[in-house]
Amino acid sequence: MTEPLVTVRLNQRHDYQFDNQFGGDVPPLLADEPAPLGQGAGPSPVQLLCAAVGNCLTASLLFSLRKYKGQPEPLACEVEAEVGRSADKRLRVLAMTARLTLGVPAEAVEHLERVLGSFEDFCTVTGSVRAAIPVTVQVFDAHGAQLK
Repeated sequence: MTEPLVTVRLNQRHDYQFDNQFGGDVPPLLADEPAPLGQGAGPSPVQLLCAAVGNCLTASLLFSLRKYKGQPEPLACEVEAEVGRSADKRLRVLAMTARLTLGVPAEAVEHLERVLGSFEDFCTVTGSVRAAIPVTVQVFDAHGAQLK
């Protein structure tokens, strides 16, 4: 079975500002390059990539925990992208690190080891991005203990 295509349309607003149109009832999102190229009036493409990776990972973790009736809320995620020059001197995202945080202590979550070992496999975006960019994933509990 073929999955449906996902389409986002971009319309230039001004200079490096683009309205990202997602269709349906989803409001448009303004994206812009940071200064000096743009005005920083919206998230940059690199920030949108970070948001996509972080959102997908966090949703995958939530899905996996809820399969076991876990209630880890509220979840949080921070994603950093290392931007630098490639071998051909072009700016590229060289690596990403995602730090997910559970809203509860580790002891409150059943089957945590099993979930931590598999939730990344369900993340469509991170799995795709990893084909070109190394992505490190860390998971912490509400007390700051690193679980992964």
